[in-house]
Amino acid sequence: MKQFYTIAELVAANLPEVPRDPSKLNRFASENWRGDSTRARLTAGKTKPVWEYHYSLLPQAAQTRLLIVHSAPANDDKDVKAEQKRDLWRRYDALSSQHKGICEQRLKLIQMADELERGGLSAKAAIMMACRKGGVEKSALYQWREMVSGIDRQDWLAALAPSYKAERARSECHPKAWEYIKSDYLRPEAPKFSACYRRLLVAAHKEDWSPIPHERSLRRRLDAEVSEAVQKLARKGRETAKGLYPAQRRTRSHLHAMQMVNMDGHKLDIFVRVPWSEQPVRVFLLGIQDLYSGKVLAWRISDSENKETVRLVIGDMVERFGIPDRIYLDNGRSFASKWISGGAATRYRFKVRDEDPEGLLVTLGIEPRWTNPYSGQSKPIERAWGDLAENISKHPFCAGAYTGNTPAAKPENYGSRAVPLEALREHVAREIAEHNARTGRKAQTCKGRSFDATFEESIAHPGTIVRWPTAAQRSLWLLASEAIRAQKGSGEIHYHGNRYWARELNQYAGQKVTIRFDPDNLHGAIRVYDLKNSLICDAPCIADAGFDDQEAARQHARKRRDYQKAVAAEKSAHAALTAGELADILTKGQQTRQPTPEPIRPKVTRLVTGNLALKQPLAADDNTFEDSFSRALSRVAGERAVIEFPKGDRSGK
Repeated sequence: MKQFYTIAELVAANLPEVPRDPSKLNRFASENWRGDSTRARLTAGKTKPVWEYHYSLLPQAAQTRLLIVHSAPANDDKDVKAEQKRDLWRRYDALSSQHKGICEQRLKLIQMADELERGGLSAKAAIMMACRKGGVEKSALYQWREMVSGIDRQDWLAALAPSYKAERARSECHPKAWEYIKSDYLRPEAPKFSACYRRLLVAAHKEDWSPIPHERSLRRRLDAEVSEAVQKLARKGRETAKGLYPAQRRTRSHLHAMQMVNMDGHKLDIFVRVPWSEQPVRVFLLGIQDLYSGKVLAWRISDSENKETVRLVIGDMVERFGIPDRIYLDNGRSFASKWISGGAATRYRFKVRDEDPEGLLVTLGIEPRWTNPYSGQSKPIERAWGDLAENISKHPFCAGAYTGNTPAAKPENYGSRAVPLEALREHVAREIAEHNARTGRKAQTCKGRSFDATFEESIAHPGTIVRWPTAAQRSLWLLASEAIRAQKGSGEIHYHGNRYWARELNQYAGQKVTIRFDPDNLHGAIRVYDLKNSLICDAPCIADAGFDDQEAARQHARKRRDYQKAVAAEKSAHAALTAGELADILTKGQQTRQPTPEPIRPKVTRLVTGNLALKQPLAADDNTFEDSFSRALSRVAGERAVIEFPKGDRSGK
């Protein structure tokens, strides 16, 4: 059970036979209890020393009440004393160095008086001499002795702390008025406190809120009750308030090169002249960075962050450096597309269906991890974009094309020039190569080396294992076009002004096929598939030749002769038998001359009617066609001559 209690604790305990008014109880204790030095003691409070009284000074009914209420083991005198000791040193640690010096000076005077008293002087003489040397009044030294009364000697320094920070009573304010000004001030529009206070005075006059303190008083009260974090969250947003909490510092020394990569896009602050737009535009730079070394592994320039360019950048990385185990991506529409991450267990973008195709990452066995958008702490490549934005956009090569990183930061020569797209690609390639080769990097893994050197050292380590794709896997990240009809005749494919052809396309002439290609390398070979997505062939690009280029004509004729020879050899391999050999196989075992077949006569006949002279059968001796035809013709001519005479004229003239 707790042994000593302050006046406030006794009043809060609501004890019987004890005054409930603190002033009355304090007056009663000062007149009756403080004379007993064994059961009344002075201890250090938050701002000034306070009196504590032993429970035995209370009436019996009050003692019984305290025994029932304060019988928990946690409220014993030992725990309270330890708590008081912690409070003393907590208050001392919060003091300034000047106030701590005052505590040390007070302690020296008390110790000096004690030493003089032990040296043989009386208590009064020792105090007078110590006060004379210290230049203080006797009443001050007596007060300091009261402050350390009942406190362990090792805690005297903390108990002598001055109480300069005594809390003053705040000015009264109507509760609704206080709620009104807090709600008005803690808004995203971030109004000034003076404007909020003026609106409060108008509202208080209408609602009859009284009293209303002074503006500065309310401002001090708001800063005391509403924390800095709450004010920043309400007025400046969640991202600003998040900065009040220290960021996590993560190490990458336990990784190796090509174990984990991260990918993101950055919109360049440059006007670019592109084929697909008459007006200059700003383009995106999409890239992949190795997490261990910081090296930029692959990049492409595109008009937007789209799934097609994401596929190509991943393909460039895989072709040059291998397949990583994990990739960190933005959870945006282009990166979380089903063609990129379809089938991933942690894909939380779009609706996931069982019939969705496996994305490129899942097919290659790369584990996708999603990060928060616009979070540089989640994607280290954001730091690389800041470095490259300075080196690429503000380079003298882009003078006049730089747009500024904000609308308010436009340079004086804004819009005076646009960089051609192909020239920009060459410029970006140079700057990224310089970025990777620059020495003096301060990352833990680099230790003053360049990103290139750090990457190569890790790749060459025997413990580094990197997976490599097969030749057939390259088609996974090439872009697929719509169905295209192969040309009639040769079967060649026309796409974006280029022609592609291989021997295997002959049998698909005039039919629809699907091609996969690299849009940035349309003069390279394309992969041709049928409509069932089965590979047909790799078709190289056929270059155009000048009209009078005889060397190109000779090479073309040579290739055509080689093609014809190859087709002839293939034809000979397939058509091994000649026509004569085929005929011999069919006529083997048959007679040379076949018998004349018997004529087929009808079973039912009918009589011939009409002109019997014309219809009757010929005699046996009139069997020639000329005789029978001449006789028939003469008879018909005679009949016509009789019929054509005019009526009444029988003379024949």
